[in-house]
Amino acid sequence: MNITGVVLAGGKASRMGGKDKGLMTLHGRPLWQHVADRLQPQVDSVAISANRNIEVYQASGFPVYQDSLADFPGPLAGMSSVMQQAEGEWFLFCPCDTPFIPANLAERLRLQRNNAPVVWVHDGDRDHPAIALVHRHIAPAIEAYLARGDRRVMVFMREAGGHSVDFSECREAFSNVNTLEDLARYEERP
Repeated sequence: MNITGVVLAGGKASRMGGKDKGLMTLHGRPLWQHVADRLQPQVDSVAISANRNIEVYQASGFPVYQDSLADFPGPLAGMSSVMQQAEGEWFLFCPCDTPFIPANLAERLRLQRNNAPVVWVHDGDRDHPAIALVHRHIAPAIEAYLARGDRRVMVFMREAGGHSVDFSECREAFSNVNTLEDLARYEERP
Protein backbone atom coordinates (compact mmCIF):
# COMPACT_ATOMS: atom_id res chain seq x y z
CA MET A 1 0.00 0.00 0.00
CA ASN A 2 1.56 3.27 -1.16
CA ILE A 3 0.54 6.08 1.22
CA THR A 4 1.00 9.83 0.87
CA GLY A 5 0.93 11.58 4.23
CA VAL A 6 -0.75 14.98 4.05
CA VAL A 7 -0.51 17.73 6.64
CA LEU A 8 -3.76 19.72 6.55
CA ALA A 9 -2.73 23.33 7.17
CA GLY A 10 -5.26 25.17 5.03
CA GLY A 11 -7.87 26.30 7.56
CA LYS A 12 -8.92 29.72 8.81
CA ALA A 13 -7.60 29.03 12.33
CA SER A 14 -10.33 31.25 13.78
CA ARG A 15 -9.71 29.89 17.30
CA MET A 16 -6.03 30.85 16.88
CA GLY A 17 -6.96 34.48 16.21
CA GLY A 18 -6.82 33.94 12.44
CA LYS A 19 -3.07 33.28 12.49
CA ASP A 20 -1.76 30.52 10.23
CA LYS A 21 -1.96 27.68 12.75
CA GLY A 22 0.51 25.50 10.91
CA LEU A 23 3.21 28.15 11.32
CA MET A 24 2.68 28.67 15.06
CA THR A 25 5.71 27.29 16.88
CA LEU A 26 5.87 24.62 19.54
CA HIS A 27 9.30 23.95 21.07
CA GLY A 28 10.89 26.09 18.37
CA ARG A 29 9.36 24.32 15.38
CA PRO A 30 6.17 25.09 13.44
CA LEU A 31 3.19 22.85 14.22
CA TRP A 32 3.03 21.53 10.65
CA GLN A 33 6.65 20.35 10.97
CA HIS A 34 5.86 18.30 14.08
CA VAL A 35 3.11 16.51 12.16
CA ALA A 36 5.24 16.02 9.03
CA ASP A 37 8.11 14.64 11.12
CA ARG A 38 5.78 12.11 12.74
CA LEU A 39 4.18 11.15 9.42
CA GLN A 40 7.38 10.83 7.37
CA PRO A 41 8.63 7.48 8.75
CA GLN A 42 5.13 5.99 8.36
CA VAL A 43 4.37 6.92 4.74
CA ASP A 44 5.97 6.85 1.30
CA SER A 45 5.83 10.62 0.77
CA VAL A 46 4.61 13.76 2.51
CA ALA A 47 2.66 16.74 1.15
CA ILE A 48 1.07 19.84 2.65
CA SER A 49 -2.39 21.28 2.09
CA ALA A 50 -2.18 25.05 2.67
CA ASN A 51 -3.97 28.20 1.54
CA ARG A 52 -1.77 30.95 3.00
CA ASN A 53 1.97 31.56 3.24
CA ILE A 54 2.49 29.14 0.37
CA GLU A 55 6.13 30.14 -0.12
CA VAL A 56 6.92 29.33 3.52
CA TYR A 57 5.44 25.85 3.19
CA GLN A 58 7.12 25.30 -0.20
CA ALA A 59 10.49 26.07 1.40
CA SER A 60 10.12 22.73 3.20
CA GLY A 61 10.70 20.91 -0.08
CA PHE A 62 7.38 19.06 0.24
CA PRO A 63 4.71 19.52 -2.43
CA VAL A 64 2.12 22.10 -1.36
CA TYR A 65 -1.46 21.95 -2.62
CA GLN A 66 -4.03 24.72 -2.33
CA ASP A 67 -7.80 24.28 -2.11
CA SER A 68 -9.55 24.41 -5.45
CA LEU A 69 -12.58 25.92 -3.65
CA ALA A 70 -12.54 29.45 -2.24
CA ASP A 71 -13.14 30.69 1.32
CA PHE A 72 -11.56 27.90 3.37
CA PRO A 73 -14.44 25.39 3.11
CA GLY A 74 -12.87 22.91 5.53
CA PRO A 75 -10.88 19.67 5.71
CA LEU A 76 -12.84 17.86 2.99
CA ALA A 77 -11.93 20.60 0.51
CA GLY A 78 -8.27 20.16 1.40
CA MET A 79 -8.54 16.40 1.01
CA SER A 80 -10.32 16.72 -2.32
CA SER A 81 -7.83 19.24 -3.68
CA VAL A 82 -4.83 17.11 -2.74
CA MET A 83 -6.35 14.00 -4.35
CA GLN A 84 -7.10 16.00 -7.52
CA GLN A 85 -3.52 17.21 -7.82
CA ALA A 86 -1.27 14.55 -6.27
CA GLU A 87 -0.33 11.11 -7.44
CA GLY A 88 -1.01 8.14 -5.21
CA GLU A 89 -3.62 5.63 -4.23
CA TRP A 90 -3.89 6.15 -0.46
CA PHE A 91 -3.68 9.37 1.55
CA LEU A 92 -3.18 9.71 5.28
CA PHE A 93 -4.54 13.11 6.25
CA CYS A 94 -3.60 14.72 9.53
CA PRO A 95 -4.36 18.28 10.70
CA CYS A 96 -1.41 20.52 11.52
CA ASP A 97 -2.77 21.01 15.06
CA THR A 98 -2.15 17.38 16.12
CA PRO A 99 1.60 17.38 16.74
CA PHE A 100 1.62 14.24 18.90
CA ILE A 101 0.21 11.61 16.52
CA PRO A 102 1.49 8.11 17.27
CA ALA A 103 4.31 6.40 15.38
CA ASN A 104 1.99 3.52 14.43
CA LEU A 105 -0.90 5.63 13.09
CA ALA A 106 -0.60 4.56 9.44
CA GLU A 107 -0.02 0.91 10.27
CA ARG A 108 -3.02 0.62 12.61
CA LEU A 109 -5.38 2.41 10.25
CA ARG A 110 -4.20 0.20 7.38
CA LEU A 111 -4.48 -3.05 9.35
CA GLN A 112 -7.94 -2.27 10.74
CA ARG A 113 -9.38 -0.91 7.52
CA ASN A 114 -11.33 -4.09 6.70
CA ASN A 115 -11.62 -3.07 3.04
CA ALA A 116 -13.26 0.27 3.86
CA PRO A 117 -12.37 3.15 1.50
CA VAL A 118 -11.82 5.46 4.46
CA VAL A 119 -11.00 4.97 8.16
CA TRP A 120 -10.41 7.55 10.84
CA VAL A 121 -9.28 7.82 14.45
CA HIS A 122 -11.54 7.47 17.48
CA ASP A 123 -9.71 8.31 20.71
CA GLY A 124 -12.18 6.61 23.06
CA ASP A 125 -14.08 9.85 23.60
CA ARG A 126 -14.55 11.33 20.19
CA ASP A 127 -13.99 10.86 16.49
CA HIS A 128 -11.16 12.63 14.69
CA PRO A 129 -12.42 12.40 11.09
CA ALA A 130 -9.68 14.67 9.72
CA ILE A 131 -7.08 12.10 10.85
CA ALA A 132 -7.98 9.62 8.17
CA LEU A 133 -6.65 7.07 5.71
CA VAL A 134 -8.52 7.70 2.46
CA HIS A 135 -8.51 5.87 -0.86
CA ARG A 136 -8.34 7.96 -4.02
CA HIS A 137 -11.46 6.39 -5.53
CA ILE A 138 -13.73 8.35 -3.17
CA ALA A 139 -12.41 11.70 -4.45
CA PRO A 140 -15.34 12.18 -6.90
CA ALA A 141 -17.79 11.51 -4.05
CA ILE A 142 -16.08 14.20 -1.94
CA GLU A 143 -16.33 16.65 -4.85
CA ALA A 144 -20.05 15.90 -5.28
CA TYR A 145 -20.67 16.25 -1.55
CA LEU A 146 -18.91 19.62 -1.46
CA ALA A 147 -20.76 20.76 -4.60
CA ARG A 148 -24.04 20.14 -2.73
CA GLY A 149 -22.84 22.64 -0.14
CA ASP A 150 -22.19 20.03 2.53
CA ARG A 151 -19.06 20.33 4.69
CA ARG A 152 -19.42 17.87 7.59
CA VAL A 153 -16.51 15.44 7.45
CA MET A 154 -18.08 12.74 9.69
CA VAL A 155 -21.30 12.63 7.68
CA PHE A 156 -19.41 12.22 4.42
CA MET A 157 -17.09 9.50 5.71
CA ARG A 158 -19.96 7.42 7.02
CA GLU A 159 -21.82 7.88 3.72
CA ALA A 160 -18.66 6.71 1.92
CA GLY A 161 -18.68 3.43 3.86
CA GLY A 162 -15.96 4.25 6.34
CA HIS A 163 -15.55 3.45 10.01
CA SER A 164 -13.46 4.55 12.97
CA VAL A 165 -10.43 2.76 14.42
CA ASP A 166 -10.04 2.67 18.20
CA PHE A 167 -6.99 4.47 19.59
CA SER A 168 -8.40 4.90 23.10
CA GLU A 169 -5.22 3.65 24.77
CA CYS A 170 -3.30 6.66 23.41
CA ARG A 171 -5.91 9.43 23.62
CA GLU A 172 -3.28 12.09 24.42
CA ALA A 173 -1.63 11.49 21.04
CA PHE A 174 -4.63 13.19 19.41
CA SER A 175 -4.65 16.33 21.53
CA ASN A 176 -5.35 19.40 19.43
CA VAL A 177 -3.54 22.71 19.62
CA ASN A 178 -6.52 24.90 18.74
CA THR A 179 -5.90 28.09 20.70
CA LEU A 180 -3.02 30.26 21.86
CA GLU A 181 -3.77 28.96 25.37
CA ASP A 182 -3.38 25.36 24.17
CA LEU A 183 -0.09 26.30 22.54
CA ALA A 184 1.19 27.90 25.75
CA ARG A 185 0.14 24.84 27.80
CA TYR A 186 1.93 22.38 25.49
CA GLU A 187 4.97 24.66 25.32
CA GLU A 188 5.43 24.10 29.07
CA ARG A 189 5.65 20.34 28.57
CA PRO A 190 9.04 18.79 27.78
